[in-house]
Amino acid sequence: MVCGTALLLSGCSTLSNVPWSAANPWNWFGSSLEVTEQGVGDLSGTTPLEESAITDALGSDYRVRSGMKTDNGNIVRYFEALKDDQLALVVNGDTTVSRVEVLDKDVPTESGVSIGTPFTDLYDKAYGNCQSASDTQSKSVSCKAPGSEHIHYLFSGPWSGPEGLMPPDDVLKRWSVERIIWQR
Repeated sequence: MVCGTALLLSGCSTLSNVPWSAANPWNWFGSSLEVTEQGVGDLSGTTPLEESAITDALGSDYRVRSGMKTDNGNIVRYFEALKDDQLALVVNGDTTVSRVEVLDKDVPTESGVSIGTPFTDLYDKAYGNCQSASDTQSKSVSCKAPGSEHIHYLFSGPWSGPEGLMPPDDVLKRWSVERIIWQR
């Protein structure tokens, strides 16, 4: 038994590309995507911004479609991943993936944060962590994930204050994660 364990552990170094979360039984069936510092599942900054590469990285749980939008006056291409005909991910970039917006509540961060996580579970106050999110159409706040360089949380909730102004902490305490954003 001890020899078998030692052999098993010594062989693990060859599995460095396999995420440990894949060993969890609850990830054997259904989506096993997770937001990490490297990306979302197998989507990373080295993934080509091509439909086939994105489809391969996401797996069969998602249907990928492409679209066009304007960004600073330029027309750019982006991809949406749908799960059960619901928008789950938005993938942006130039030639490779540079940003992934997660809307799927079944895709958590490696620290366990998912869509719907309350602001108060992550922060005591917005100061030093958050800023008003100007790139969205709704009133929302973007907060850097604790200890992360690449992950942000987009919070939203009810507030009747002026657009562009950051809501006070007592209002943010009633807000929750609307999107998880990974950005290269």
